[in-house]
Amino acid sequence: MAIPLLRFDRQMKRAFRVIGALLWVTMLVRRTEAYEFTVGGAGGWTVPTDSSANALNQWAEKNRFQIGDSLVFVYPPGQDSVLYVNQDDYNNCNDASPMAKYVDGHTVFKFNQSGPFHFISGNKDNCQKNEKLVAVVMADRSNKTSGAVAPPPAETNGTAPSPAPSGEESPPPPATTGETSPASPPASPTPPHKNGATSVFIGFTGSIGAFMASSLLLAF
Repeated sequence: MAIPLLRFDRQMKRAFRVIGALLWVTMLVRRTEAYEFTVGGAGGWTVPTDSSANALNQWAEKNRFQIGDSLVFVYPPGQDSVLYVNQDDYNNCNDASPMAKYVDGHTVFKFNQSGPFHFISGNKDNCQKNEKLVAVVMADRSNKTSGAVAPPPAETNGTAPSPAPSGEESPPPPATTGETSPASPPASPTPPHKNGATSVFIGFTGSIGAFMASSLLLAF
């Protein structure tokens, strides 16, 4: 009886190793998911139909943004633009000193830290009609917060955004106060588009999980 029990014990140890590996793979997949959100949904980056209401912030409130996710701004190049600004410039539609300016018509802005990010139209009249957005990025669940870093590279037809003063880094967006901050996002966000690289990674890790599960069955 000792030999069958020994074999059973070895098989149980293998099973626990496989289960542990599968759990690790699952956690890794979850931590590497990233999404792209098209700003404004079907409406895109434009002046809201009702300029008295900020439809873009209403859209943002329905989504959950995390570090690594991206915003996609779609707009007619040459007719509009996107400015990444601080809170004061957001409130006043000040387009004089943005932290970054984008004019390519299909701007992808990747979130590199948690907190609020402020965007306005480069057309001041459009901004005053509420073509502006505050996106609040949720805190990193791993409690590893990134420091203040520069925004993604701007495409500005040969003109670079205003640099930070010598010896200083570009400042992070300040904490939002007052009525400009969007409310906490609801429990059921609008489904975004998955990042293509993420889908490939998930498929690869799924194959690994299937192989390991098959190995476990053969062991028994």
